Amino acid sequence: MPATAALFRKLALGLPGAVESAHMGHPDFRVLCADGKLRIFATLSAEVAGRGVLKLTVEQQSAFREEMPEVFEPCAGGWGRMGMTYVTLEAVEEATLKGALATAHRNVTASPPKKAAAKKPATQNPAAKKAKAKPKMKS
Repeated sequence: MPATAALFRKLALGLPGAVESAHMGHPDFRVLCADGKLRIFATLSAEVAGRGVLKLTVEQQSAFREEMPEVFEPCAGGWGRMGMTYVTLEAVEEATLKGALATAHRNVTASPPKKAAAKKPATQNPAAKKAKAKPKMKS
């Protein structure tokens, strides 16, 4: 039996610690991660097109797509190149959707906390910075 947005929601919320929230006016599903933040693992941002979105790795996306190209498709642009994957609800069986959601959930809960980018120390003397940036021409 094909899946629906209601089944997607039920299965997503059945995963440990999952809660529903919203991102840019669309339902999303989040889980508390090791860094203390709620992180998105799936959304219904494409619900009007009959699709859900999963946060997979690029390798997982490729494997799902290879096995079921009629069900799984990379999201457009950079999001798709990072692993964000559409799942066509009318084409996916419940067991497959449950497994794919569990994979996305595990990806988010198992990933190490993101580290803040290291900042470069500020230069004490702005004039010295300019002089260093522009080499002098030899005459």
